[in-house]
Amino acid sequence: MAEPQILVIGSGLAGLALALDLADRGLPVQVLSKGPLDEGSTRYAQGGIAAVQDADDSFAAHIADTLSCGAGLCDEAVVERIITAAPQAIDWLVERGVQFSRDPEDGGGFHLAREGGHSFRRILHSHDATGAAIARTLQAQAARHANIHLLEGYLAIDLIGSERLGLGGPRRCVGVYALESASQQVRALPCTTVVLATGGASKIYLYTSNPDTSTGDGIAMAWRAGCRVANLEFVQFHPTCLYHPQAKSFLISEAVRGEGGRLLLPDGRRFIPEHDSRAELAPRDIVARSIDYEMKKHGLDNVFLDLSHRPADFIREHFPTIHRRCLEFGLDMTKTALPVVPAAHYTCGGVLTDAAGLTDLPNVYALGEAACTGLHGANRLASNSLLECLVVARAAAERIQAAVGETAASPPLPAWDESRVSDADESVVVAHNWDELRRAMWDYVGIVRTDKRLQRALNRVLMLKEEIREFYHNFRISRDLIELRNLVEVAELTVRSAAARKESRGLHYTLDYPERLEKAENTVLINN
Repeated sequence: MAEPQILVIGSGLAGLALALDLADRGLPVQVLSKGPLDEGSTRYAQGGIAAVQDADDSFAAHIADTLSCGAGLCDEAVVERIITAAPQAIDWLVERGVQFSRDPEDGGGFHLAREGGHSFRRILHSHDATGAAIARTLQAQAARHANIHLLEGYLAIDLIGSERLGLGGPRRCVGVYALESASQQVRALPCTTVVLATGGASKIYLYTSNPDTSTGDGIAMAWRAGCRVANLEFVQFHPTCLYHPQAKSFLISEAVRGEGGRLLLPDGRRFIPEHDSRAELAPRDIVARSIDYEMKKHGLDNVFLDLSHRPADFIREHFPTIHRRCLEFGLDMTKTALPVVPAAHYTCGGVLTDAAGLTDLPNVYALGEAACTGLHGANRLASNSLLECLVVARAAAERIQAAVGETAASPPLPAWDESRVSDADESVVVAHNWDELRRAMWDYVGIVRTDKRLQRALNRVLMLKEEIREFYHNFRISRDLIELRNLVEVAELTVRSAAARKESRGLHYTLDYPERLEKAENTVLINN
């Protein structure tokens, strides 16, 4: 039997959790990261991981909160499977050495935070930098694991399908083309199994809390390879990103509102209770839409988030990273309210998969934010995302291990053909198209939508897509061009998904169809 060639694209929590699980099972794994290992979204996850720990809490309550937030579109079987597996996922992280914050008043047990949409305190966290703590731990272990080969600075371009090589049998992926940043050469990497753990696509928007890597690479590659995508109209806008010219949309954690943070207008008036009885603890879509409404109503650039009524020592202890970062911008959250605005934050839809991450192709998996498992439905419940990464990664590892003997070895792969391209004459074209695309999506496919706005967005996206296609086929590729090609692909899918939904549900709110339909249906797009 040929040795399996398992290729994991992405080095966030989902990718590294899977790689470590497979490596511990004795399987060799290659992990591709398009930049440094910690360049992705995981290290920016401030809040934490939702898991039932308190005696007063229950799986039933966590499931109910998830279903309520998901607005009728969650897959209940998937929700139950992931929620009930949460304690084992936490145990796995603790065994790996992740240090969660403890509560000295509770005998040193986990300190549990509460976030919007949760009926109990169930958010395990490492102060206000949970993702960074997890990322550091898993990256260090992956770097020294004998069965894991890390390839930093490799940006995947496309999956290589068996049909391209004229192979018979069911369609499958036999390899991946990737751009090596050090040499600027395209490599053909063979694989028997490929895992897309590439994160979301929030960089299709002008303002986002995400790092520059969130360009929808896995979603776009899977779509071009023939996989279905689902529910891409549900883009979660985080309500509270710091509004400051140098902050680059630094995230102010949901947990700040969970600990009593109040949203205020410039005159100091609290406005959220007028929109929802749960006030600042309402789900993110309601809070973001309320902020958007007030900003447009009053002509504001931002609103304010105030926690200064809590003791200064409490703020510094619970939110050290946020406090320190805000001080860099001259803002002391122990004394003053912080200026905040909504920003694109999380892609709830993605590549359609089953509960083990398997896509429409028999040896292609998608995990984490790149996937649509059915957990999030029309709106992600806060801190369920890291949990999903862990639980689905474990399920995928079991499926991949079981299929090792069934997967054919990868054949010799054709080299990347650059015989008909030249160096780009004007790279400014890429920068201009990148900016125009993100502005069009922000203006027309944002928190509040209409049919007219969506049609305007589609017209511009299709025009840009044709320009980018022509540029891609005529000039030597670069990281910016590859990411722009993926962004415009996912932007088009997002607009088409939004236009197909003739109702307002969860994160998708349209003035033309403000009511919610009685029957909830997923938006599934098929690439014919």
